[in-house]
Amino acid sequence: MVAMISNLLKPAVTRAITPAARGLLRMGMTPNSITVVGGLGVVASSFAFFPSRHFFVGSLVITFFVFSDLFDGTMARISQRGPSAWGSFLDSTVDRITDSSILTALLIGLDSHGDPLIPVILFAIVTGLLVPYIRAKAESIGVECSGGLAERTERLIIALIAIGLYGLEVSYALAIGMWLLALLGTFTVIQRVVIVNKAVKHL
Repeated sequence: MVAMISNLLKPAVTRAITPAARGLLRMGMTPNSITVVGGLGVVASSFAFFPSRHFFVGSLVITFFVFSDLFDGTMARISQRGPSAWGSFLDSTVDRITDSSILTALLIGLDSHGDPLIPVILFAIVTGLLVPYIRAKAESIGVECSGGLAERTERLIIALIAIGLYGLEVSYALAIGMWLLALLGTFTVIQRVVIVNKAVKHL
């Protein structure tokens, strides 16, 4: 369901932000600079709001900066240069930093309360890092390994909705969201390992 919503919304959002993306290009901004600004915004917002338990406001601010992912891709497409090797590397690296920062900052906010979800969140961080690592390693040996039940966009949506609702005192929302992240991440890791295993047998 989350993946379906993401796939339906992304084209519409991309069309909506295209005029702004053109404006940023005219101002001299580059896709890579948007990637860095967005990444710094996510990291700064995560550690500014979540450790102090301002979960709802923090989720809103982080969501604003997460949209930089759409802007940099749209700007690269409009400029007709496409993503460069450096741009792809930078984007992937910043994604790993921001994803980990969101959940790490959440952990800091929960730690003083001895929350039982802490091990689940740690596991979600690990699986969240493994999913793109498996893809990168697979591609380094010539195996295409994209897809899976929960890619980055779906995991971000789940995390931010869960944290935001928790900030609105929907107490069970965080538990559902974090367990869902951990389980979907695990399933996606297994999916990608199976894909690679089948592919290497035919190399």
